[in-house]
Amino acid sequence: MKPGLIFDLDGTLIDSLPGIAASLNHALERCGLPGHVHADVRRFIGNGSYELARRAMPEGSLPAEILAVETAFKDDYAVTWPQGTAPYHGIPACLENLAAAGYRLAVLSNKPHPFTVEIVQRLFPGLPFDPVFGQRPETPRKPHPEAALQIARHWGVAPESCRFIGDSTVDLETARAAGMPAIAVGWGYHDAPALLEAGATSVLAKMTDLDAFLAAS
Repeated sequence: MKPGLIFDLDGTLIDSLPGIAASLNHALERCGLPGHVHADVRRFIGNGSYELARRAMPEGSLPAEILAVETAFKDDYAVTWPQGTAPYHGIPACLENLAAAGYRLAVLSNKPHPFTVEIVQRLFPGLPFDPVFGQRPETPRKPHPEAALQIARHWGVAPESCRFIGDSTVDLETARAAGMPAIAVGWGYHDAPALLEAGATSVLAKMTDLDAFLAAS
């Protein structure tokens, strides 16, 4: 049986940095705070919208202040994300090939669940992702393993029969905690040296390397 493939979203399947940065900076401006260049926002991504806002704000910001920026970010992002979000080159075709070859596909993201579902439906129409999970209030976010284990249970397979594919150290930690082999990708928001230092055995340079990696693993 082919392994089930669980994909991270931001930095793995889609380049969402322009849209996230634009909405975050609009939110910060609305709250009277300075914005950030894309290189800084790139480092803030990966742990959900609250952590995105917290990392973008001055140290010592109060929870209520962070929540205000997070809320303003979500309000803006809900409207503007399509202007700054697109699949990485070649990703849709590779996913279609994997699905045709019989791999099960799922998405697990720390992006808020409604955004995750909408983006996957809009950018990858017809691809059989099942399930698609974003950050949900009732489930701990990555790197907690619960959501990844929910996907394995949904498929009726053991965790070791899944592969967790992502661009971040958070994804590596999630895979480790869930007992799933991890596949690190190098085109996203974490650089290859950081991924290797975090325990990745290798880092894929392009999506088309995935078929060969899966065949060899």
